[in-house]
Amino acid sequence: MSLFHHVSFRPIDPLGDGLREEIAAEQQESDAIEGLEEGLDEQELSAFWTDVEKDVENDPTWFHLSED
Repeated sequence: MSLFHHVSFRPIDPLGDGLREEIAAEQQESDAIEGLEEGLDEQELSAFWTDVEKDVENDPTWFHLSED
């Protein structure tokens, strides 16, 4: 008789070990992130990061690794 006929494994719960409860508690915190259900405005997000990139490049301490 094969050993595998007697061995069985319980399914793994990725939210086990208290993770499910931690997530639920964090969702109830006053500074929880909300509003992502309706999606993101891609143009607004792209404009934001373009502005960030320009700000970084104008920083006097900015450098390109390829130029060093």
